[in-house]
Amino acid sequence: MTVGLLVVSNIFMTFAWYGHLKFRTMKWFDALPLIGVIVISWGIAFFEYCFQVPANRIGFRDNGGPFSLIELKVLQEVISLTVFTLFALLVFRTESFRLNHLISFVFLILAVFFAFKK
Repeated sequence: MTVGLLVVSNIFMTFAWYGHLKFRTMKWFDALPLIGVIVISWGIAFFEYCFQVPANRIGFRDNGGPFSLIELKVLQEVISLTVFTLFALLVFRTESFRLNHLISFVFLILAVFFAFKK
């Protein structure tokens, strides 16, 4: 449950943080002043929090979940980078996935392994 909520949360987060860079190609959006873009991003980020907060509450060990605070954070970061990479490749289509990116993902998986190692 926690992982699913974190994935949905990070989809909203990625759109809030980076979506405006792609949506700029739309005339009505490009005409918005920066404060308008911020307000729209904030509105999207609201939904991020609607999934992120329950994910952390459900997943946190002190609330009966399986994860320590550090494990939750490492898990969230890996999910965030995975969602962002997919977003960059599928939405922007100007980015390329190179060998150094693959190697960095291997290290992220190793980070998760060591964070969860008892």
